[in-house]
Amino acid sequence: MAKVLTAKAIETASAGDKRREIADAQVPGLYLVIQPSGVKSWALRYRFDGASRKLTIGPVLLRRDEEISTRPSIGEAMTLPEARSAARDVLQALSEGRDPAAERKAAKANPPAAVDPERDLVRVLSGQFVDRYCKPRNRSWPEIERQFKVEINPLWGELPAQDITRRHVLDLLDGIVDRGSPVTANRVFATVRKFFAWLIERDVIAQTPCAGIKAPSAETPRDRILDDDEIRLFWRATEKLGEPFGPLCRLLLLTGQRREEVAAMAWHELQLGKDPTWQLSSERTKNGNPHTVPIAAQALATIKSIRRKAGKAGYLFTTTGDTPVSGFSRVKLRLDATMLDLAKQDAEKRGDDPDKVKAPPPWTLHDLRRTAASGMARLNINLPVIEKVLNHVSGTFAGIVGVYQRHEFAGEKRAALEAWGKFVEGLTSTNVVQMNRNRRRNASR
Repeated sequence: MAKVLTAKAIETASAGDKRREIADAQVPGLYLVIQPSGVKSWALRYRFDGASRKLTIGPVLLRRDEEISTRPSIGEAMTLPEARSAARDVLQALSEGRDPAAERKAAKANPPAAVDPERDLVRVLSGQFVDRYCKPRNRSWPEIERQFKVEINPLWGELPAQDITRRHVLDLLDGIVDRGSPVTANRVFATVRKFFAWLIERDVIAQTPCAGIKAPSAETPRDRILDDDEIRLFWRATEKLGEPFGPLCRLLLLTGQRREEVAAMAWHELQLGKDPTWQLSSERTKNGNPHTVPIAAQALATIKSIRRKAGKAGYLFTTTGDTPVSGFSRVKLRLDATMLDLAKQDAEKRGDDPDKVKAPPPWTLHDLRRTAASGMARLNINLPVIEKVLNHVSGTFAGIVGVYQRHEFAGEKRAALEAWGKFVEGLTSTNVVQMNRNRRRNASR
């Protein structure tokens, strides 16, 4: 008599001389299959049109060490609860008159008459993945496209997807970690895991090579913000960058908005009359919520300093006229170098040894957003107002509060950004910088 399978029973089940099938009493037709080699998998036996059928669901995964955002697909390694869920989906399809096993076999038995010899290469499939899956669903698809171009395809591009093994995945991730980019390794792993799940859905591969692989690095929330002296150096460095990146970086600090949102700012989104605002549509924001950003005087001055470029899209920050700027990694390197050079010049003017000046601790452009939020908190701006400025839907406005709390905080947001803009202006004005230099010089005498 069949018994309800448990995780412990699955782990301790041993192989025999012949193939074993152990039924699960909880889901009709679901079996744990154990090969003589010890390999374990899930299978579903059922009847369709009076005939017995069998569908291999996927390899057995004893436990999943981290949560996944989507349910695994047929062919991927599954835990017991996941296998039961997949089996119930198949049984639901049967109740609708469909036979998933027959559909898979039919698809394999009737391939296109003319087969492109390159169609299963990773570089070809990755392009399809970006176009068909990522672009309609993920606003950050350019980053996924970049990962394939820079990280993945140089190693796998000319290999058929069916030839990629766990060792390939591990070698890819280890190489990224070893060069000192553990967070990038995590992001690339998330991309390749979704990529192979998509290939299973499209019947390109039978199972994912990512099964059983954990994220390569533990991540801790970033808490880096720029201090007042670093803000001064940053501001002066952006003035040396010039257009388009100098004004762009200053607006990142003054508005506290996301890099991609500021980079794709267009003139038609700006209302620059009385009480100027920047209107972001739902398609332009990370959380899918439209967002109005009040433009304080300092941000307005930066915007008005930007020369209009030709192009139908009307981007403020563009070199082609048709697409927003990119290449932020190179820009960040220029910023870092310029800030260090300015710090050394300041030291020399004070009579200090410029060779003893060290570069600021590592920071990212996203840290400008955190710096703005922390700066507003420092000015006694209430947290709910700061979250509205940042267009956050978590924290204060999470859950039921976000459903019923519909106040837009327009006036409060404007006051917060005006206060922050004045604070930054006070920090970065020439007189304040010179005053601080004189204070240091006098203190050293």
